[in-house]
Amino acid sequence: MAFEIRLYLDRVGAKSPFLGLPRDVVRALYVVDGALAMCKGNGTLGTIGANSAIHQSGDWAISGGSVPTTVLRWEVVDAARPSQPAALSDVSSTLLLAAPALLRSDIEYLLRCDRVDFPPGGEAFLHTHQGCGTRCLVSGSIRIDTQGTSHSYGPLQAWFENGTDPVFAAADSLQPSAFVRVMILPRALLGGKSSIKYVRAEDLDRPKSQRYQIFVDTPIELPRQAA
Repeated sequence: MAFEIRLYLDRVGAKSPFLGLPRDVVRALYVVDGALAMCKGNGTLGTIGANSAIHQSGDWAISGGSVPTTVLRWEVVDAARPSQPAALSDVSSTLLLAAPALLRSDIEYLLRCDRVDFPPGGEAFLHTHQGCGTRCLVSGSIRIDTQGTSHSYGPLQAWFENGTDPVFAAADSLQPSAFVRVMILPRALLGGKSSIKYVRAEDLDRPKSQRYQIFVDTPIELPRQAA
């Protein structure tokens, strides 16, 4: 079975009707701005505000808070499953990126949603990760160098890293920059253990400019193929 990580940008109107989300996918939601009401069954679970994230398990629905809300929605799905943008008059959805995820059904995984912040001129030295994931810039700008290519990204632009190809990142030289990501990692890293591996020995002890904020770090079960 082949898997994909899909990242949607959802713009939810203020006090919009509740939108049900299919329960048979692995999903994480990050609020870029505004506030998001979360409802399970007949009871409202609460609201998450800007710069917060949640992992959905079970039957949930979402609604806008008192102001319009911008949400990043990651889903790990069977690659054969049709794309599912939200479909309500008060919600507009855009599929920012769909990328193949080389995941194995016989391995235990966790989902990690975190934010990485850089000061002006910050860098992430050449590195790999112990799992794949999709990133989305939320402020500033960043340049990603990998496999002989270089790409620059601005706010609400996304890119995928497979974890095995070495990556160098250079943030905006004039202003702070930050991206939010969801990675699928070995469950042995549960508890916030770092997934990064520096390629060059001389970089191991060099001061690092990036700072991390973990929102979600939870075991997951991969979606099963429909019968």
